[in-house]
Amino acid sequence: MKAMLARGFQIHLMPEAERQLTAEVEPKFPSLEIKDLSSWLWSSIDNDDSRDLDQIEYAVEDAGGIRIYVGIADVDWFVPAHSPLDNAAGSNTTSVYTGVRTFPMLPEQLSTDLSSLNEGEKRLAIVVEMLVSRDGQLSELSLYSAIVQNKAQLAYNSVAAWLEQEAGAETPDKIKRNRDLQNQLRLQDQAAQYLRERRHEAGALTFHTSELQPIMSPEGVVMDLQAKQHNRATLLIEDFMIAANQTTATFLEKRGLPSIRRVVKIPERWDRIRALAGALGGNLSSEPDARSLEAFLQKQQRSNPAHFPELSLSIIKLLGRGEYMVKMPGGDAPGHFGLAVENYSHSTAPNRRYSDLLTQRLLKAAFAGKRSPYSGEELAELATRCTEKEDDANKVERLVKKCAAAAMLRPRVGQEFDAVVSGINASGMWVRLLHPPVEGKLLGEPKNLDIGHRVRVRLDSVNPERGFIDFELIR
Repeated sequence: MKAMLARGFQIHLMPEAERQLTAEVEPKFPSLEIKDLSSWLWSSIDNDDSRDLDQIEYAVEDAGGIRIYVGIADVDWFVPAHSPLDNAAGSNTTSVYTGVRTFPMLPEQLSTDLSSLNEGEKRLAIVVEMLVSRDGQLSELSLYSAIVQNKAQLAYNSVAAWLEQEAGAETPDKIKRNRDLQNQLRLQDQAAQYLRERRHEAGALTFHTSELQPIMSPEGVVMDLQAKQHNRATLLIEDFMIAANQTTATFLEKRGLPSIRRVVKIPERWDRIRALAGALGGNLSSEPDARSLEAFLQKQQRSNPAHFPELSLSIIKLLGRGEYMVKMPGGDAPGHFGLAVENYSHSTAPNRRYSDLLTQRLLKAAFAGKRSPYSGEELAELATRCTEKEDDANKVERLVKKCAAAAMLRPRVGQEFDAVVSGINASGMWVRLLHPPVEGKLLGEPKNLDIGHRVRVRLDSVNPERGFIDFELIR
């Protein structure tokens, strides 16, 4: 909580927002003149403990490939622009997931109930419809409002184990007893593979990283540190979300409305990326080129899987952070270098990200044939704020996880570890251990080191209260 306040986040609703919240009720669905798709076999796949469900999926076979539908929670219905709840969401702009406690962008009465696509509940949604050809191309793109109902709330790990037919893995009852759901998931997985193959052919970058997740006891004590990794189900959802975000950006552009784009610019430190690749036998082009980098990454993933996560981390750090920018109709905006796409918005998590809620309002203006509800200047200011608060949220999340990591590492002060240089800034140099994947500061002023260099370090000291983890260089 102290970390949230220190970064300027609001952790309590203002009275006027509380009053608005108490008045929120479910829509009167029979009176709505929109498509009713609630009979379809929609399902969601998310983390085991997720309660704020932003999207659900459905797929059907088509002569031209596989038609996929992504239903996105209609949060704008409950949070009109410039309302007290909107002001609260626009202040924080993002949910903050510390691993110890979640600070939702919107109050839980909305984000985990009325505007969450919970199993068995009719909900309002924005549906993104796309036809995925067998070579991964998207066509017949359409967006519209609809009534939906999540028929099966599923979790990443168990779905991935079922899809990959892991030995000893127990099939979830929801999947085991529903042959239609089994067919749905296989069809969605196939569509995702079509999309993924085409993106990587275009130069979308392959990364495998380990995200640190504290494991807490019922009493709130850190018991362990667990590394969360991608699996086949997380990739399925990621592929669908990328396609939906591309479709949304294209839809707004064609209808002459602005959009908030998620961009990762061409990396400024391409020379260091080339040097890292060269040290591993790669030969990248002199100018930034996503396709040559992706070919190198795929080769490394096959030939050196044990060290691929540390290589991924180094390349991600050198690519630089993402940011939000406004794309006006007919104007220019950078693309997303890491995804190898030009038109890319954020639209699929309106309960968790304010940029997505803004995009929802732009879509509704397009549906109604109206002008943008925001001026270009307003959108530019909001995009900047979303970027700034996302950075603040990342710092809070890192601090809390480092506090947990420092507590776990206290008994290991004096021990030696293999690590990789993960960051350099005005404050000094940072390293990330290979096992466990914990980041800390490298003491002193080491010379001739850069991001991606392998080092051997000794744990010098920890401060769990402040999240400090300090290492000294051995070699």
